Amino acid sequence: MQEVAKVLSLKGKVALITGASWGIGAATSALFAKIGAKVALSGRNLDKLKVTAEQCDDGQNGKAFIVPGDITDEAVARNIVHDTVAHFGQLDVLVNNAGIFEFGSVENATLKQFDRIMNTNVRAVFYLTHLAVPHIIRSKGNIVNVSSLAGLRTLPGFLAYCMSKSAMNQFTRGAALELASKQVRVNAVCPGVIVTGIHLRAGMGREEYAKFLEECKRAHALGRPGTSDEVAQAIAFLASDAASFITGVTLPVDGGRHAMVPECERHS
Repeated sequence: MQEVAKVLSLKGKVALITGASWGIGAATSALFAKIGAKVALSGRNLDKLKVTAEQCDDGQNGKAFIVPGDITDEAVARNIVHDTVAHFGQLDVLVNNAGIFEFGSVENATLKQFDRIMNTNVRAVFYLTHLAVPHIIRSKGNIVNVSSLAGLRTLPGFLAYCMSKSAMNQFTRGAALELASKQVRVNAVCPGVIVTGIHLRAGMGREEYAKFLEECKRAHALGRPGTSDEVAQAIAFLASDAASFITGVTLPVDGGRHAMVPECERHS
């Protein structure tokens, strides 16, 4: 057990984690700090970032560094990377977790909604990575993108979101090939339904959400939705030297949902 913990260590590494104010981003930040990383926390909600920072402070690796702001703003993105490197002197791991989820089909989604999703989930990720890459090349570090099962499977009702996560998966594979010769790894996790409240933020009512989570028990092979901590563990693995020969993967963290056939095909 001690040997495994040593392999998964991020001691001496500096990680920039976006969307760190809640959910998967907050859980990843706390775990990274626990296994030795110095963390820079990015997000739009300063008060919640301060809560995450408190969860990261174990008295050993120094306090988490907060770099707030909306990453869709190019100037903010530049400042986030610049300030992180200026503060810590290096950047080893970028976790592109920030993203938004909205309902909307090809029939009823607006162009404004489409642009908002693509700007946050694709354009901002591309640009922030572009800015971080020179520093990550210098440290021979790695990048972990937080995608979604929606990028692997066709799920109706939120088409623009699915498109954005499909783009992130292609971005992961392409960047992995482009940066491999420089010994920089790029991977992604593709969570299934994770209990973070993201669906409530997208406008789902509480009763509807409770029913949705109950239905998820049947939709996931392991019989339940996942937790932020479980996704964080997968991100930490990909960011660590334990995954030193892994690049270009889009790893489902979804309780087996990606392997399941639709209900109508199960008994055919």
